[in-house]
Amino acid sequence: MMPEISIRPLALDDEAFLWEMLYQAIYVPEGEPALPRDVVRIPEIRIYAEGWGKPDDTGYVAVVDRKPVGAAWLRLLTGEQRGFGYVDDITPELSIALLPGYRNRGIGSLLLKHLLEQVKTRYSAICLSVSEGNPAIHLYHRLGFEVVNRTHDSYTMLKRWG
Repeated sequence: MMPEISIRPLALDDEAFLWEMLYQAIYVPEGEPALPRDVVRIPEIRIYAEGWGKPDDTGYVAVVDRKPVGAAWLRLLTGEQRGFGYVDDITPELSIALLPGYRNRGIGSLLLKHLLEQVKTRYSAICLSVSEGNPAIHLYHRLGFEVVNRTHDSYTMLKRWG
């Protein structure tokens, strides 16, 4: 039986959970060792969570049985703070993650659909970076993201409205 899932805005007091979600968002292929937790402090990674609450920050938390289990969030990362999925200075970048025990249950789809619905009138597009072997690519394709660039082991994807 599917547990009851609620979705609420990502709040400033969710900071510790956001950092955990940033760690969980880093794709590690099956069979590979987990990365050290301090990997999220690398400058190119910490920009996705550090100082959360800027005017363009938007995010949501999936809650199951009153426990936060996942988050999807957008940040406008520009200039020296460009993210891995950078497209341009007006397109925010998506990050999404779930705690391991809650993956492959439809929670991520629900969470991402909610975020997309909330921001479709605010932005003309959103972007993301995803590792080549990450199964989440299928979800992104299903929800209308298209590959716009490829590096040696990852894709930049873009979702446009209109």
